[in-house]
Amino acid sequence: MTKQRTPPSAEERKGSVKEAIGKLTGDARTETEGRRQKHEARSPKASEPRGGD
Repeated sequence: MTKQRTPPSAEERKGSVKEAIGKLTGDARTETEGRRQKHEARSPKASEPRGGD
């Protein structure tokens, strides 16, 4: 049985593009920023701050 995958969101695609540009240009900051953006788009609840209030 195969898993149903949802198509990547626009935010996730932007992160992928940013990560690829960072790799091509050798810019670690852009690459890391793209990776972070992609991760946040995949799991939006993980990016929310944890709070007891």
